[in-house]
Amino acid sequence: MEIRFVSGNQFKIDETKEIMKGSGHDIIPFDKKIEELQTLDVTNLVKDKLLKAFNFIGRPLFVEHTGLYIKYLNDFPGGLTQIFWDSLGADKFAELVGNLPDTTVVAITTIGYCDGMKIHYFKGEVKGNIVNSPRGNRDFQWDCVFLPEGESRTFAEMGTAKNDISMRKQALEKLKIFLR
Repeated sequence: MEIRFVSGNQFKIDETKEIMKGSGHDIIPFDKKIEELQTLDVTNLVKDKLLKAFNFIGRPLFVEHTGLYIKYLNDFPGGLTQIFWDSLGADKFAELVGNLPDTTVVAITTIGYCDGMKIHYFKGEVKGNIVNSPRGNRDFQWDCVFLPEGESRTFAEMGTAKNDISMRKQALEKLKIFLR
């Protein structure tokens, strides 16, 4: 079965294809920039993005949003992670958040899937901390500052091993089960 994944982020597309390998579902990337609702309510953000994409494509598809929920900042930035990250960049983000009294963070991926009749949501989460200096490749957003709980390497330092434990993998595994 072909399923469209609407994303302009090649890193997310590559990870998704790798994680979904062998599932019997061919991931067809659809590079369409969808204007995201700016809100802390991630379910509404994903729903809005999903409906806009479905209106354009008209076939079963999914979208995703991954955010960081920083404990010390009352779970901010959540749905606004991309704006927060783009405004600060790796060095300032690490300096600011990595030096807080509590650097605990939860990374949550929310996938929205629309089959044409209903919307379904799937979530995955990984707890961790923000390091005070970026480590590893800086190409994929905040992977260079996110240190998963129980690990000694940031997601960026882990390379493709990240796919074994990531919040995206957890959410995609739930989507796979649903699609069976």
